[in-house]
Amino acid sequence: MDTRTATAELGWTANPASGWEEVSGYDENLNTIRTYQVCNVFEPNQNNWLLTTFINRRGAHRIYTEMRFTVRDCSSLPNVPGSCKETFNLYYYETDSVIATKKSAFWSEAPYLKVDTIAADESFSQVDFGGRLMKVNTEVRSFGPLTRNGFYLAFQDYGACMSLLSVRVFYKKCPSIVQNFAVFPETMTGAESTSLVIARGTCIPNAEEVDVPIKLYCNGDGEWMVPIGRCTCKPGYEPENSVVCKACPAGMFKASQEAEGCSHCPSNSRSPSEASPICTCRTGYYRADFDPPEVACTSVPSGPRNVISIVNETSIILEWHPPRETGGRHDVTYNIICKKCRADRRSCSRCDDNVEFVPRQLGLTDCRVSISSLWAHTPYTFDIQAVNGVSSKSPFPPQHVSVNITTNQAAPSTVPIMHQVSATMRSITLSWPQPEQPNGIILDYEIRYYEKEHNEFNSSMARSQTNTARIDGLRPGMVYVVQVRARTVAGYGKFSGKMCFQTLTDDDYKSELREQLPLIAGSAAAGVVFVVSLVAISIVCSRKRAYSKEAVYSDKLQHYSTGRGSPGMKIYIDPFTYEDPNEAVREFAKEIDVSFVKIEEVIGAGEFGEVYKGRLKLPGKREIYVAIKTLKAGYSEKQRRDFLSEASIMGQFDHPNIIRLEGVVTKSRPVMIITEFMENGALDSFLRQNDGQFTVIQLVGMLRGIAAGMKYLAEMNYVHRDLAARNILVNSNLVCKVSDFGLSRYLQDDTSDPTYTSSLMESVRTYVMLNRELSCDLATLLLVENKGATKEKMTIKCNA
Repeated sequence: MDTRTATAELGWTANPASGWEEVSGYDENLNTIRTYQVCNVFEPNQNNWLLTTFINRRGAHRIYTEMRFTVRDCSSLPNVPGSCKETFNLYYYETDSVIATKKSAFWSEAPYLKVDTIAADESFSQVDFGGRLMKVNTEVRSFGPLTRNGFYLAFQDYGACMSLLSVRVFYKKCPSIVQNFAVFPETMTGAESTSLVIARGTCIPNAEEVDVPIKLYCNGDGEWMVPIGRCTCKPGYEPENSVVCKACPAGMFKASQEAEGCSHCPSNSRSPSEASPICTCRTGYYRADFDPPEVACTSVPSGPRNVISIVNETSIILEWHPPRETGGRHDVTYNIICKKCRADRRSCSRCDDNVEFVPRQLGLTDCRVSISSLWAHTPYTFDIQAVNGVSSKSPFPPQHVSVNITTNQAAPSTVPIMHQVSATMRSITLSWPQPEQPNGIILDYEIRYYEKEHNEFNSSMARSQTNTARIDGLRPGMVYVVQVRARTVAGYGKFSGKMCFQTLTDDDYKSELREQLPLIAGSAAAGVVFVVSLVAISIVCSRKRAYSKEAVYSDKLQHYSTGRGSPGMKIYIDPFTYEDPNEAVREFAKEIDVSFVKIEEVIGAGEFGEVYKGRLKLPGKREIYVAIKTLKAGYSEKQRRDFLSEASIMGQFDHPNIIRLEGVVTKSRPVMIITEFMENGALDSFLRQNDGQFTVIQLVGMLRGIAAGMKYLAEMNYVHRDLAARNILVNSNLVCKVSDFGLSRYLQDDTSDPTYTSSLMESVRTYVMLNRELSCDLATLLLVENKGATKEKMTIKCNA
């Protein structure tokens, strides 16, 4: 409301009628205005009210009233009584509808809320011929909060001579604005002059939020302040005048919100339409996954050039020049594809996994590689590929150069292991497998041996046409160091590692002779009996493989000491004695990164999950086959501890007849226990499948390996409690290894499985007790699984 614009009567209500009077007049600029005046100063007890018409609030929470008025100085009036005033009061009253008219008005002070007493800063007192010399006062007052539809204003005079020149009623608001690419609507100020009203913003077209929430604060003076959050133009759009997001034209792009504006497409790319967030590569050009949109599209490299090869027996060095064209990139690397071919090169196949590449086979950064462990006198083809960051994007295979090489004749590789077949007071009979890479026909073997107390300069030599040899002329009860090497037409290979074997003493010989009498008396029958008896002794299922009659037994157990352990020998620690069993896992089992493990096929199932065959490739080591036990999903913490306890147990053992723990995977899912892979699986099924194919010496050697493993466990103060043929694993060299340590602590003492029961007790005892002393586990096995035997009939004693 603004009375300065009024051209007709205002129509306000005055009470009493002799009080406020509406008149026409002039303002200080001599503009015609409608005013109200009152000047009953000579009459006492004045109480003159002036009530405006109903004023609609229009959603405002706080109202401002500007009053322009003049006041006559009481001292300038002659004979004025002491009741003369130079002030007046301002009131308001809230209501939802019109309740006061000229005919019905209310004048009690009770319904009104007082805003303030208004005093003049200046009053006038002089009069000239042209009228009064007015001094106009302007005062602004505010009130709130308002909640009704509207309100009335009331002015109370109680003894002043004054003129109310104009009244302007208004509210404040923050205008609609575009800021930070967001539109903020017109917003009313708060109910108090210090209030801050939050206004939510909306991103302009083709813009999107960056920081949320997007808002501004409207203060009591109708000003925006404290911006929070922002919008920016979408990819493909750029800002214009800070208020509009304009589409990038064709041939240009904007990849992200943060980019300032559109850019021209980089080399070998284009954007055929407007608003492109990225320029697509032209045919034959690509962008790697890690390339930003701002870089040019690139192509694949050409093939390497000028390959040079150097052959040294079964090793090759390849060198080459970089490709002429790198595709516009600086990340060119090289891959070596190895193929072993037939003599006529009509067919080739990928090389075996045992071929070694130094520094690596894939991702070479230098133009040189050393390749070893190849077959002798064998044609090979090597493809040298040049690849870069976009080679995987191309539908075509990488450019490469091929080189055909035939390796030279080479000496055989090292004999991996030897084992003792038998021993007398003056001789030792040994056997060993053929080298992994004979590199031709083995002509013979050379054996070097000497007493351990001496050195190899005092060694003696022996030769053998086969992979077995008997060394005679030795001294009783002496330990001998023995090495063996193979010879082909290319010469001798390297000697094997040093291994120790001992001849028998006089007492050993007599005792062994007594124990072997039953074998001498009935060797033919014993051979059949043995196969049946052995079915009582092996581990987790593994891949089964038929064993030929020509296969030669070899194990890693070479030397049997008659002592009960040396001073300072390791003693087994039960992982469940740890306050935190996980600490035992960390102490005894090596953590393996799951990226080094490759699962190939399921070979069985355990109590906690499936068992797999797989491969393990640790950095700097050759890839090997492994068995992988997994913990099925949904396990409890107790099941996880019980599952990993087997690894905590196995990790403490180091013996050729105990299954070897490679490590565990606990930092990813599924949780895994990784052990060496035993090709022939469990002993019980292996013996059944190969019934009648083994010699007595081979069977005795297998039993002797089991006894050695159990003897080691006994010396470690560990009790297995579940020794059976199903828990013995057999590898490709017929090495028997004790396994399955996960459930042994939970078995009851009277547990037995009739499937593995044998009544042929004497035969088993005859063969097993070649070591003369038997662990408590073996004694328990013989007693429990032979129901008819009694302790009195058995000569086995178990040291509690």
